[in-house]
Amino acid sequence: MNVPPRPAATTLPTSSRRLLINGLLLAGMGAIAASGKAVIVKLAYRHGADATALLALRMMVAFPFFIVMGMWAARRAQRLSRGDMGRVVLLGFSGYYLSSYLDFLGLQYISATLERLILYLSPTLVVLIALVVLKQRPTRMQVAALLVSYLGVLLAFGHDIQLDGRRTLIGSALVFASALSYAVYLFGSGQAVARIGAVRLTAYASMVACVLCIGQYLLFQPVSALWTYAPPVYWLSLLNGTICTVLPVLAIMIGVKRIGSSLAAQVSMLGPVSTIVLSVWLLDEPMGPWQSVGTVLVLAGVLLVGSGIAKKR
Repeated sequence: MNVPPRPAATTLPTSSRRLLINGLLLAGMGAIAASGKAVIVKLAYRHGADATALLALRMMVAFPFFIVMGMWAARRAQRLSRGDMGRVVLLGFSGYYLSSYLDFLGLQYISATLERLILYLSPTLVVLIALVVLKQRPTRMQVAALLVSYLGVLLAFGHDIQLDGRRTLIGSALVFASALSYAVYLFGSGQAVARIGAVRLTAYASMVACVLCIGQYLLFQPVSALWTYAPPVYWLSLLNGTICTVLPVLAIMIGVKRIGSSLAAQVSMLGPVSTIVLSVWLLDEPMGPWQSVGTVLVLAGVLLVGSGIAKKR
């Protein structure tokens, strides 16, 4: 009796597996590095620096890297039209300057964990902006994702407000405004990315933000004031500008190119989890059961939003 041969198991070629693994590692590394920003800022606050100074120092470190990135991205690209240049300025103002400034202000009042969870609402805010501006009705899955995400934030918010009600209200409002500002950037960057390119748009918008952040500091303080802080502030700003700003941009961008935006978004769930671990370890922030449940709900809601967007595409 002749037994037909079994079909060979379908496996990814070695090169494809390597690209997948590298992409996953890069996306995960980028998510963790970006989330470390909140912890570094909270540590720097302990040495007497304020939000404006920390933002200026961060952007001074990152500025040369973004210039190089922009030059590399523009080497074979067409010159930007005036309209696109105006869009880059607006997107840089909304997505990288205003969002960062409000975020740094909010971190003076709330825990790094709650900050990260509120910022993670940006994809759900993009859905709401599309509803208001484009009259795009969300799907049932997106509605469920919105409810789950905001329930999660409310649980974490309820935990923190018991510790310090007024400061939690102020900080949460500032960070939510930061998330909304970044959502406006995400919503408005769709068409610009197609014309300008993702790397060039990111580099140019970040350069605009660098100029605004540094200029804002110099508008109210003399240059000499930048060199009056405790030494840890400069080391922390160096880490913030490189490991937590430039590295995530590059790592996530390359990761998305290798594994796709949907899978990269799922890997980015490591971000809030790593923030919790670092905040408990380095900042001694309390972590209650309601915060844990809230974190799980926010992650689940964002995952549902990402799945809904991926299905539409």
